[in-house]
Amino acid sequence: MYWISKGIHRLGRLKRRTWILLAVLGPGIITMVADNDAGGISTYAQTGAKTGFNMLWAFILLVPMAYYVQEMTVRLGAVTKRGHAEAIFDGFGPFWGWFSIFDLALINWLTLVTEYIGMTQAMSLFHVPPWVTFIAVTALLFGIVVTGRYWTFEKITLFFCLFNLVYIPAAIWAMRTGNVADGWVAVGHGFYSPHFQFTSTFTPAALVTLIMANIGTTITPWQIFFQQSAVVDKGMEIKDVRFGKIDTFAGAFMTCLVAAFIIIATAAVFYYHPAGQLTVESAAQTAARMPAVMPNQTIGEWAKVLFAIGLFDAGLLGALCISLATSWALGEVLGWAHSLNKSVREAPWFYVAYVAMLLSAGVVSLIASVEVQNVITIFVQVVAVTLLPAALFFLILLLNDKPLMGAHVNTRWQNIANWSIAIFVVAVSTLYGVSVLFPEMFGSGSQG
Repeated sequence: MYWISKGIHRLGRLKRRTWILLAVLGPGIITMVADNDAGGISTYAQTGAKTGFNMLWAFILLVPMAYYVQEMTVRLGAVTKRGHAEAIFDGFGPFWGWFSIFDLALINWLTLVTEYIGMTQAMSLFHVPPWVTFIAVTALLFGIVVTGRYWTFEKITLFFCLFNLVYIPAAIWAMRTGNVADGWVAVGHGFYSPHFQFTSTFTPAALVTLIMANIGTTITPWQIFFQQSAVVDKGMEIKDVRFGKIDTFAGAFMTCLVAAFIIIATAAVFYYHPAGQLTVESAAQTAARMPAVMPNQTIGEWAKVLFAIGLFDAGLLGALCISLATSWALGEVLGWAHSLNKSVREAPWFYVAYVAMLLSAGVVSLIASVEVQNVITIFVQVVAVTLLPAALFFLILLLNDKPLMGAHVNTRWQNIANWSIAIFVVAVSTLYGVSVLFPEMFGSGSQG
């Protein structure tokens, strides 16, 4: 009877913990999966087409990097009950507070343009005019957030997160019908034995740019602001932190897993094409060319549909979260009511800022040429990683504030991990700057 009673007690405790975990899940997964946004999909597509499987090793590093950065926002939000913008103002004063807000607003707006670019390009593959996509998407994005409840927003957003998985079957089909001599063995080599082939158009400097773009689309300033505000708006407590960490790791793993499959899909089709390496400039172009370059046209058509669906969903999630990150941050520092639990009447400026971001970015995406759109998409990822160190430094310093964080201050290991990430990002950013100023040091005057 003792063992039965003990077993029942353990089962009940496991059941309670499972329900708590399911209740807490959300901010981490949404933040991470939304980071596989339209610009990210295009970056991964170009990575696979230009380098084959040789950049897959990066995601072994990016999973813990993304987790360690975002895990700090869970603790900071649960302990302080303040968003990141407000925490910076309180901790470092108005000058650095406004600096961080300007930094965030600039990169968020630029990134939001790429989300609309991705969505309009994706729907164009189904012959939907860009202006129709713009109007319909903006209305949908507004409808999702005006329910007056954070929980409703979270459930809807988690549902859209599932569509990010469509790239997994697309990659499997690409490998099955592709021309990769060693099949999945060659994929494995990309994780531990990369070999880059430089050409006149793909130089070491171009590789540095591509590495920066992959970092910039996996770890971004808006994620830090968004997840901390989401934790606060959801009402997470200190006792929820350990479950928030699980939520964050699950999100980091999922986003990097999907990114790896996007690279695998495009590498199998374009990098290893029988006629020689083919280039792509965007995720939409990748999808459009699938039927023509894959040996099996029927599977190519399905791959095109999956890529288009995934691209549209990525842009939708990215636009939703990036706009909210900006509205939350502005509300925190300007004293507006800033919660998804409040109606439009209760928090008018919060929703005005949200809609203004959407409308302005959407209009720019409509008037930009395809060539300009493709340049913006990659440029934004590079700018994001260039501005990332400032956001990281503020975050780490706040997490080392003992009076602020109490028992949840960074441990020695967490500091080692996070300062290493910050230093690495600074080093890569500096290397990119040197490659632009002195391209001859990298063996070519072309950035490819």
